Order: sequence, then C-alpha cells, then structure tokens
Amino acid sequence: MKKLHVLFITFITTFILSSCESNVPPNGLEPLTAYDGCEVTNLDGYVCVWADEFNGDSLDDSKWNVEVNGFGGGNNELQYYREENVSVENGHLLITAKKEYFMGKDYTSGRINSKYKGEFTYGKAVIAAQVPAGKGTWSAVWMLPTMNTYGGWPHSGEIDIMEHVGYDNNRVHASTHTTKFNHLNEVNQAITFSKTLYEATTQLNIYELEWSPGRMLVTVNGERIGEFNFTPAFNQDVPYDDVYPFDQAFHFVLNVAVGGIWGGVQGVDDSIFPAIMKIDYVRFYQQDYATIDRENPSTPEDIRKMTQLTQGIFWKPSTDDTAVEKYAVYVDGEFFDYTNLNQYTFVNRIPFKALMPGKTYDIQIRAVDFTGRESALSDTFELTL
Repeated sequence: MKKLHVLFITFITTFILSSCESNVPPNGLEPLTAYDGCEVTNLDGYVCVWADEFNGDSLDDSKWNVEVNGFGGGNNELQYYREENVSVENGHLLITAKKEYFMGKDYTSGRINSKYKGEFTYGKAVIAAQVPAGKGTWSAVWMLPTMNTYGGWPHSGEIDIMEHVGYDNNRVHASTHTTKFNHLNEVNQAITFSKTLYEATTQLNIYELEWSPGRMLVTVNGERIGEFNFTPAFNQDVPYDDVYPFDQAFHFVLNVAVGGIWGGVQGVDDSIFPAIMKIDYVRFYQQDYATIDRENPSTPEDIRKMTQLTQGIFWKPSTDDTAVEKYAVYVDGEFFDYTNLNQYTFVNRIPFKALMPGKTYDIQIRAVDFTGRESALSDTFELTL
C-alpha cells in the first residue's frame, strides 16, 4: 500500500508541476496590478490600470493636460479653449462652454487630454458622461494617437467613443478616422455609427470602448453603438494601417466645442449657455494575459496575394484563448518582419531587405499572442512579385 501511495503522490505532484509550468508565460510576463485609485478594479475579466474618479476639488494635473488655444479644432469651431472652463466639483469633471468674448472668439469652452499621462494600446475604456443640449454644442469623448506612428492626422487614426451635436439632441455617435476613411475624404467618409439615446443630455450614461487587434466595439449603457473590424479581403488596395492604424498608444481627449462643420450646421443658439458636459469618471482596463492565457495561437491559414496591392498578402486570422498580438513573417525560411494584423505589404517596409520584382519567394506566417506563445509555422505560400 505504501508503494501505491508514493506512486499516487508522485503522479499528482508531477501533474500539478506540469500544469503550473504550462500556465507560465514563456516571456515572464507578470500579472497586472490593479490601480488603487479606481473604484471598480475588475470588470468582465479586465483589470483597471488607470482611472480618474474626479473626487478632488481640482483637476489632477498628473493625469490631464488642459489645452489653451483658439485654433478651432481644425473644424472651424467658434470657441477659445481656456483653463477657467474646466473644473472639478462634487465628484464630477465639468467642462463648460460659455457665451463670452475672448481673444477674438465669441465663445469659450474647455478641452483636456491625457497625452503622456494616460496612454493605452488595447483594452476597455469606460466613461460616464452627460452632455449638454442645445443648437451649437459639439461634445466629444475621444482618443488620439500619442506618437503618430503612421504620420499626422488622419494617417495614425482617431477613435471617437462618443460624439453629440446639440441640434440632434437624442442621438450619439461613434466614429473612426483613418487615411482611407475620414470626414475630409470626399470618396470615403469616416466610418460612423449612430444610436438613439433620449437620456444623452438628462443623465450620466456609460460609454465603453472594447478594443483589441483588428476590432473595436463601442457601447452605451451596454447596448451597441457600432463595431469596427479590419477585414483585409475588403481592403486589398492599401496597407492595413491605412484602414486600421489602431495598433499603437492612444490617449483620451474630452471637450465641448461650439459650432464648427458639424456642431454648427444649424447655427448656434446663444440662449443655451452656459452648456456643461459632466463626467463622473474615466477608466481604462486591460486584460491580464499573464493569468488568463493558457493556449498557443492557432496556425495561420489560407495565405493569399492581394489583388490591387500586388506586393501584399493576407491570410485567415489566427485564434487564441485571449488574443493574437502580432504575426511573424518568414521569407525563404528566415524571419523577415512582424505585422500587427493579418496582412503584410512587402514594398518599402524594411531598408536593405526589399524583395526583388519578378522573383518568387516562399512565405510563411507564425502567430504570436500577448504572452509570447507562438503558433506553428503556416504552410508555405509562393509569392511572385
């Protein structure tokens, strides 16, 4: 009997050790520590990594920058942004637009951003906001890229989690702007979704952005406003970053504009001022890959040559128990480059590693998840440039 007990204990110990080892991320990724200033530290499998609950009596300058300018936002807006129009009172951030003359402008308002103080790539943004009513207001909770990896606007993208124009009082909008799709492009406008929300101006509403590689979902009070997905088969004329440059760090922007090319379509009603946007909190959550990821990504399949951008390829995206972070591209058996989505363009990518027109190359792809776990190499695809 003793021998059987020893064998059983050895088996259990071996099983536990092997299970633990299989759960250890190969790159030593540490579990996330929740930010202790967040009132809800865990949400739907996400961990809060940054937040402002606006519980003080002034704006926290370790988290926010106050913008001061009369630039008009590039949209012919009528306000001058001032520090005096941003305040924190009774647990809320207040951004107040006023009818007052200042520095050549007939209106003043407030705009803040978290650039260099709160920047994120992938995760879940959660904001509780109530917007002002009245013709002429243009309120927004949105995100801009910090480093402009692919160039200035619109090349590096813009994420509009919530926009509201006062003349369309009972509707909110979510949009993305990119090189291929933006509101200044006469052929391909920004991709925008809208939702009726009768409570937009009468109560706080919960806006969420769930953001992962190749996909963004925007909701209000748990109901979908819109979903943005990168589908390479529908974008075979441009590199993926012309359509989905959202694989870099973005920061928050909160503001109330007056007038402009959208907010001012029906003019400005001066009787509505002061007009106040109220924010209860801004939080950002990320998945704790170190503790929840257990599997290698699936092997990439079905590599194809792009029809219009002929020096590019795309393939069926890999699956993972959390998410695929990137793909490794191999040429003739040697590692060539990484790409963040399931598309790759060989032209002008890496100095001194350009492929030659007219030649045929063996291409393989490997998926890599956020813990560093890798798939097997794909089958070989012969690419003739």
